[in-house]
Amino acid sequence: MAESKKIPVVSKEVLIPFIIITSLFSLWGFANDITNPMVAAFGTVMEISTAKAALVQLAFYGGYATMAIPAALFVRKYSYKKGILLGLTLYAIGALLFFPAAKFEVFGFFLGSLYILTFGLAFLETTANPYILSMGDQRTATQRLNLAQAFNPIGSLFGMFVASKFILVALDSDKRNEAGELIFNTLDEAQKAIIRTHDLAIIRNPYVILGFVVIAMLVLITVTKMPKRDTSVTYSSAADSFKRLFANGKYKEGVLAQMFYVAAQIMCWTFIIQYAGNLGIAKSTAQNFNIVAMSIFLGSRFISTFLMKYINAKKLLMIFALGAMATTSGVILIEGMTGLYLLVATSAFMSLMFPTIYGIALNGLSEEDSALGAAGLVMAIVGGALMPILQGLMIDMDKIGPFSGVNFSFILPFICFCFIAIYGYRTLKIYK
Repeated sequence: MAESKKIPVVSKEVLIPFIIITSLFSLWGFANDITNPMVAAFGTVMEISTAKAALVQLAFYGGYATMAIPAALFVRKYSYKKGILLGLTLYAIGALLFFPAAKFEVFGFFLGSLYILTFGLAFLETTANPYILSMGDQRTATQRLNLAQAFNPIGSLFGMFVASKFILVALDSDKRNEAGELIFNTLDEAQKAIIRTHDLAIIRNPYVILGFVVIAMLVLITVTKMPKRDTSVTYSSAADSFKRLFANGKYKEGVLAQMFYVAAQIMCWTFIIQYAGNLGIAKSTAQNFNIVAMSIFLGSRFISTFLMKYINAKKLLMIFALGAMATTSGVILIEGMTGLYLLVATSAFMSLMFPTIYGIALNGLSEEDSALGAAGLVMAIVGGALMPILQGLMIDMDKIGPFSGVNFSFILPFICFCFIAIYGYRTLKIYK
């Protein structure tokens, strides 16, 4: 530990490229967290079930699963910079496709737009994460990635802010009467059609603006000189890399841990709105709880990055997972505002999980295996596509035994955190 304190997390030579690549973490954080509340928004305005509305997450995170390995193979053949530029291009295309999606008012078109958008995010995450790890000494790699990942929730907070202050609050479909009941459900089809056109345009606008911001970022990176990978390294075949990865227990379990983490994160953040709605709180107000959760997440990310100077990252991962298990237990068992507060508090414990699992799983891999290893960890984001649909089905049930469907549905994040705690323990005691 003492030796690692003397090694700079980011050297002066790569500071500017580090800052630029780190800014990308905010870009995909924004996309993630402006999209989470859209599950509830689409559910109302398109008059579909919670489970069907959760297809938003299937499209969003399914794009990661589809494109992660092709992205890694592209980066392996070409360069980190070209991978990032292609990712930004796909990101911009997907965002701009929201314009025709809103015009045609087809839910499937929105899903397709999100799917393409996350092709770009898959390229960015598959490329940017190992790129950051490579920008310095391996002994400070996990700290460096945690530092870069700390800017992800800054983008997420901005995405939540835009969703709350410019989308959810402006949706006519979410207006309620004095009894707290939705007015939209009582209207005739002609009135609903007018509101639907208005609300889909409200949802569309931030994505279209985002598309132009991404294009500006693409231009900036195109003209900036970036560190190059060592081209003297001769790579073996991709098949050989896959064989080595499949034989690496710490890596394989890390992919599973990452899948469970992303599933837990998306469920906790996506369904805060449903949990609050079950207490009679409007979507725009409920989104404020998401903003508080992300603020806690951001603060905890910086604190945990600091703590890693003194406490083993594997031990911290296990401790934080146990804390998340405790808060989600309260979410399940305690109804009312206390349960909602515990759900918000869970974000403090989730803060270090993604980059720490990522860093632990990739630690010790050769450079030629790191790109494909990173792809596997990005593919693990598919956990965010599948589990929310199952949770949506549970939420659609009014009661599950003595519990409300909303409360009991958080048994799924609890199980996810159990696995992460086990992974932290195993990497600490077995995969030393």
